[in-house]
Amino acid sequence: MTQITEILDAPSMNRALTRIAHEIIERNKGIDGVILVGIKTRGAYLAKRLAEKIEKIEGKKVRTGELDITLYRDDLSTKFEDQEPRVQQVAIDYVVKDQKIVVVDDVLYTGRTVRAALDAIMDLGRPAQIQLAVLIDRGHRELPIRADYVGKNIPTASTERIVVRLTEVDGEDNVTLHKN
Repeated sequence: MTQITEILDAPSMNRALTRIAHEIIERNKGIDGVILVGIKTRGAYLAKRLAEKIEKIEGKKVRTGELDITLYRDDLSTKFEDQEPRVQQVAIDYVVKDQKIVVVDDVLYTGRTVRAALDAIMDLGRPAQIQLAVLIDRGHRELPIRADYVGKNIPTASTERIVVRLTEVDGEDNVTLHKN
């Protein structure tokens, strides 16, 4: 896999997340009743970053949680052929019933990860609303899912790959496009 280009550097990523934070506040008329739920791994870190930005803007904390959608995936048998899937704890310490849930992920591609996240959230209760925030939307949807908040739209070929690196996991912040 060879890198074609850098799509977002650290400052660009920070600006995109700041814009998304403002959009979340504006659309929800504040943050009362809002819970940011990040899809593990990178979505969880992005949710925490958004929560920090929202707290600076609004002056109060926004509730956050993490979601591991591994066992909700419809491609479980093909994705984990050589290993047993593990149940990992869902870290949402709040009642989701009647709350506005903002699911946060790094890349929106086919929509299957988001569909799995919706199933996992609905198992926890019935929220008033579910919204989706993604850093990158690369197209190629297989399901009728769209993001409410997008850091950057990057039309890609199916042979290309988007790689998101975050300081918390990878030691640096950037988004790159790679070709197989």
